[in-house]
Amino acid sequence: MKLYSLTLKNFRGYKDETTILFDNLTAIVGKNDIGKSSILEALDIFCNTKPVHPIEKSDLNVDAAVAGETDIEITAEFTEFPATLVIDATNQTSLADEYLLTADGRLKVRKVYPNAGKEKVYIIANHPTQADCVDLITLKQKDLKKKVEDLGLDCDKTKNAEMRKAIRDHFAAQGDLLLQEVAIESTKENVKDIWSKLTDYLPVYSLFVSDRTNNEGDKIVQDPLKFAVQRMFNDDVIKDLCHQIAERVINELQSVATGTLDKLNEMNPEVADQLKPSIGKEDDLKWSDIFKNVSIAGDDGIQVNKHGSGVRRLILLNFFRYEAEKKVAEGKDVVYAIEEPETSQHNEHIKMMMDALKALSGRDHIQIIITTHNPYLVKQMDYSQLRLVAENGGLKTVNPVDTASMPYISLNEVNYLAFGEASEEYHDELYGHLEYRGDLNAFLGTQPQQNYIRLRKDGTTLNEQKCKTEIIRHQIHHPENTLNPRYTSLELKQSIELMRQYLLVHP
Repeated sequence: MKLYSLTLKNFRGYKDETTILFDNLTAIVGKNDIGKSSILEALDIFCNTKPVHPIEKSDLNVDAAVAGETDIEITAEFTEFPATLVIDATNQTSLADEYLLTADGRLKVRKVYPNAGKEKVYIIANHPTQADCVDLITLKQKDLKKKVEDLGLDCDKTKNAEMRKAIRDHFAAQGDLLLQEVAIESTKENVKDIWSKLTDYLPVYSLFVSDRTNNEGDKIVQDPLKFAVQRMFNDDVIKDLCHQIAERVINELQSVATGTLDKLNEMNPEVADQLKPSIGKEDDLKWSDIFKNVSIAGDDGIQVNKHGSGVRRLILLNFFRYEAEKKVAEGKDVVYAIEEPETSQHNEHIKMMMDALKALSGRDHIQIIITTHNPYLVKQMDYSQLRLVAENGGLKTVNPVDTASMPYISLNEVNYLAFGEASEEYHDELYGHLEYRGDLNAFLGTQPQQNYIRLRKDGTTLNEQKCKTEIIRHQIHHPENTLNPRYTSLELKQSIELMRQYLLVHP
């Protein structure tokens, strides 16, 4: 399955329903502490039984709690789901036939966490509400057979799915299904079987978090091989082999200990009576410790955890890339999320890493989601891959970039909207765009003038009257002229905003 969207309600900073759309490669951009990580962690909670940060009461939105709302809702929509499902040996059906899809033909699953407790799972679907069809999916075979016979329908009465389809088709032909969006509990009769089958098709979600503790006890930060060892010994096949080994060794030890004490009893019963075998339990064995010294190390013998944070993250990111490709080879769909992949990386590595992630996301069955507040990384993306997290009056939105509403289509404009980054490069773009359009003089004429000392090529000077935007433009391109006070960061931003507003008013 492919992840299409995620909707949050009452989760941390997201009180009102907020929907995020996903592509094969999606970058969630915004300022620090605006809610980017919450999106990745909500997906982790939705997809995994053991998320990095399990849901807790403090995750309930503060304003929601004040308003008396206690339910956290995380909803995901999927496409590219299986065409058919076999509920049991005789019942092959499809989500479409069971009316378990939205009006747009997507699978929509909502998980509700009352008081941040155990989840309740619902399939949100455009489902029949007509009296004879509303609960068809929950009926047993004898009840379905009676409905079919009462309606005089001709179908295979040994297959529940075919009887449900015949009944729905009968009312659909009359235009009487009364389809409405409803929430169908996954615990209902038959629905739980469908949901159980669907969970096998849900994508594997792997989250790589940037703020893992850098200490000797963190196996993932130490070395990906240590994490691999840990995972391998959780594999059922390897667990069974270890059990067989432990059982045989324990039985042999028990036999040796018992035989030794029997012989001791022949020589000294008093001493033998005071002794008994102490073999220990199989559960106490730490199989992974056998391979505790495995590591990826350089020719100099320096292990991963002894390198700088940039190298560690680079190795670990590529480990997760390997893991993603391995899961796809095993027939799984993968959603691979990375929080701030640019952390501790210089620009060359950022570009190489983004090229690799783009290539990975271009493969079937793999989606990549990243968060960032790095303007350079944003410039490695396409507009369609960006989602801007913004907050206005306490209301958060996570929207795709709308190039139609931008005064000047540019990734520098995206960085300005996302991070408030007022760069000289963006100032130059806006200034040049006004000049190209023939609007520059009209714009400059709206601004107050001030004195500017111009430095000529022959070293002489000339006093001129220029507006702040024009002065900034000259200072960017003529840093050798130090005869005027240098513009400030605030003045650069004010000048950028003036040009943006002019372009918005004069599209």
